[in-house]
Amino acid sequence: FSTGVLGEPLTAERIAAAIPAALSALNANNWDRAANAILTTDTRPKLASRQIIVGGKTVTLTGMSKGAGMIRPDMATMLAFVATDAVVAQPLLDQVFKEAVGCSFNRITVDGDTSTNDAAVLAATGASGVHIDVQDSASLLLFKEALNELCLELAQAIIRDGEGATK
Repeated sequence: FSTGVLGEPLTAERIAAAIPAALSALNANNWDRAANAILTTDTRPKLASRQIIVGGKTVTLTGMSKGAGMIRPDMATMLAFVATDAVVAQPLLDQVFKEAVGCSFNRITVDGDTSTNDAAVLAATGASGVHIDVQDSASLLLFKEALNELCLELAQAIIRDGEGATK
């Protein structure tokens, strides 16, 4: 994932040299550091988190986004990274994220400009051991609502931080 000067290649050697330090700094509480690290023309990091209870166990969804200009529907120089500790099969994960992005990131605009770079990803680590699937419609609905709220909050944070935004 990259934003910055268009057409400027990333230096593989610099990235490779930084990997050991990045690995040693891995920590579940580093969302704020990561959100600050991806900022370009943003004035502040954009973070959100939700928790739901499924079968007496807590499921967490956390995300961060960046973007302040060149934002229009279907994204642009916008990045969004969302993770959950739930166990969700890839096809279902893709489906619910596509719906959430359709109601959030793909409906925002700052300046109507487009870019060559945008991304929104959702990863399910399974660390909580809680399964979200179509067999349990109640837990799936809770998960979808939390994901939709999270993505909408992050998308609205992009708009609030938009370059030159007045409305």
